[in-house]
Amino acid sequence: MQVGGALIQNIDKLISSETNMPVFIANSPLDCVVKGTGKTLEDLEKVKTVLINSRKRNYR
Repeated sequence: MQVGGALIQNIDKLISSETNMPVFIANSPLDCVVKGTGKTLEDLEKVKTVLINSRKRNYR
């Protein structure tokens, strides 16, 4: 989990018990979005096809 929601005490345990899936809290949850965005911008050419293709889909 990342961002502010990950800071809620025992939220990982609750989500895990409700979904029967493992849940992990990031070491620095507040920094995850910023770091991920930075990595995306550093390698924009690789990500560009994913971004363009997702915009072409017709969601209903």
